[in-house]
Amino acid sequence: MTTTTKMSDEECRFCNASPNRRILIEGKYGFAALDRHPVNEGHFLVIPYRHFPDYFDIGDEEREELWSLVAQGKKLIDEKHNPDGYNIGINVGESAGQSVPHLHIHVIPRYKGDVETPKGGVRGVVPEQKLYTLQPD
Repeated sequence: MTTTTKMSDEECRFCNASPNRRILIEGKYGFAALDRHPVNEGHFLVIPYRHFPDYFDIGDEEREELWSLVAQGKKLIDEKHNPDGYNIGINVGESAGQSVPHLHIHVIPRYKGDVETPKGGVRGVVPEQKLYTLQPD
């Protein structure tokens, strides 16, 4: 069970984004826009127009389009910034670090040398679990 602060769409910063949203791509169900607080150059978010906090509440058509926006945005960022890799993530609930209770997908370009040890990638959300050794099966 996720617990996310209730917020109406009137209060949501994604629902009430200014016309200068740094939009990369728009679709029927959502849009891709550059992050206002980027982790790396080219960091963008894919955000549905419909206000809801939880990825697991998404409809099939919305899900399909949002992941298409991820792929389209990646192509744009590849052309402009030529990153070496990507992290893609969704925070669901306050315990997972969700600070805006409106579903959004982070697409973070990664560059060689941007961190000392990139091994573990998204596992770094729990720092003690980021670095690991493979165990025999």
